[in-house]
Order: sequence, then C-alpha cells, then structure tokens
Amino acid sequence: MPEHEADATHGTPAREVGDFLRRLREQIAQRWADEPLFRTVFTVSRDEAVDAGRVIVDALAQVADAQRIEDPDAAGFTGVREQLARMGAARSRAGLSTTQVSSELAALLPPVENLLVADLEQRDPEWRRECATALSVLMGTLRLVTMQTALMENQALIDRQRLQLLEVATPVIKLWDGIVAVPLIGTLDSARSQVVMETLLNAVVDQHARFAILDITGVPTVDSLVAQHLMKTVAAARLMGAECVVSGIRPAIAQTIVHLGLDLGTVKTRASLADALGYCLHELGANIVNAPAEGAVRR
Repeated sequence: MPEHEADATHGTPAREVGDFLRRLREQIAQRWADEPLFRTVFTVSRDEAVDAGRVIVDALAQVADAQRIEDPDAAGFTGVREQLARMGAARSRAGLSTTQVSSELAALLPPVENLLVADLEQRDPEWRRECATALSVLMGTLRLVTMQTALMENQALIDRQRLQLLEVATPVIKLWDGIVAVPLIGTLDSARSQVVMETLLNAVVDQHARFAILDITGVPTVDSLVAQHLMKTVAAARLMGAECVVSGIRPAIAQTIVHLGLDLGTVKTRASLADALGYCLHELGANIVNAPAEGAVRR
C-alpha cells in the first residue's frame, strides 16, 4: 500500500496529533517545564511544572481526538481553564503585558513541533505538513483559551475592586444619636445607588436611626435618573422607619430639578448639611444654642 494511502487510513491530521500527544506526553511536559511560562509560574519545584504540563497535554489530546482544534469552547479545555487562568494571571501580576504573555504561550509550540516532525520522519511529507498545521492550529487555540480566561478573571477582579471602592466611597457617618448621614460625591449610577441604599439601610438598623441625611453637595448634576435613585432610597429608608432628608440642594441643582419637572414634593430637602442636621435635631427635641462671642457679657 502506498505511504500516502496508509496515512489516509490512519485518520485525520487532528487525530494523528492527538495520538502523538498521548505517546510523547512525558517528553513534551519535560520540555515545557523549562519554558519561561512554566518555569516562572511553578517555582516550588520542577516536578510541579511537569505535572502541570502533563495536564495540559492531556487536554490538548482530548480536543484533537474530538477534531475541534479550532474551537476554544471544546470540552477538553474545560478541566484546564482554571489552571490556565492562574498561569496567565501570575504572569500579568509579574508585570508582563498581554502581548508578552501571548508570546510566552507561543513559545510552547516549537518544542512540540520539533518532536512531531521527528516522530513523523518516516511518513509522507504532505501528511507531516498537514499534521504540523493541525498542531499549530491547536496550540493557537490554546493561546486563545488562556488569554480569554485570563481576561475574564481580570475583569472579575476589576468588578470586585470596583464594588469595594464604591463601598469605601459611600461612608455612613453618625452625626448624633438617631441621626446618620451619607455624603455623596461624584456621579450616581445604578450600581452605586444600590450600594448607597444598602449601606444606608444597614446603618439605619445598626444605629437605630430616626433620621437619615443624604447630602448631595458633591454630586455635580441631578437628572431624572439621579432623582429616581434618590426617591427609591428615601422610600426604602421610610419603610425602615427612618425619615430621609436630602441636603446640598444648590441653586443650579434647584433650577435643573424645576426645568426637568421632577417631583420631589414628598422628600424633605435642605440647602446644606448643617440645615438638615438642624432640622433633625429640632425634630428630636434638641435645643441648639449658639455660643456667645468671645468677650461678650452673658445676661
């Protein structure tokens, strides 16, 4: 039987690559352990890097057997996504750019390709080229999976940090027994408004507050969306048994509210935080007495 016909009966180039990966699994893992990507991520021992290489080779063989070498969603990649994400994230934390991490992933191909060419030395040249192409495509898909997974992990980290920053940027201050305040600075969007509401309601419960002041002095603009968020927060605080006062209504904001036709008639508003605090203290029955000027005679 001619050699090219024998190759045709063996199967597809992808399956040939899968068979090659299984047979030379140990050699590939050993060579990968010396590559920068593995050597700098798995620093406990070289055996740790070799074990990681074996797992990835097994995953690649499974993808090749399924003939889905171009599919980053192939089932074979499922088991190694977490490991690939850790590797990509570790290199990013070390200061490498996305391009540099991608280059380190690309460097995994030559050692495997050299082994494949040597393994198929006696086969038809055309078949060897087809198998080398299949291997190159498979390794390219591995790079894509790694970068996608690492980017998703980074985005998840950014989202967590953003939420933490929102919580830090939304402090609740106890101004008096029964009075808490939330000074708002910057733009209010849906995510931040939700954090404001949750933080304020928790403070109302923890402090047994009767009054909650939302100070919007640091909010640059008030539009219909911001007003809607404020109304929801006021309504939620009222359901918790606290009266909500909105302070920091500057002339420009007052004009904007009027021009937009926004109805804040059910909300207590004051021009400044001091005015809002004074109103709350009065409602609590506290008397505010101004200290006499220095040198003044008490009567």
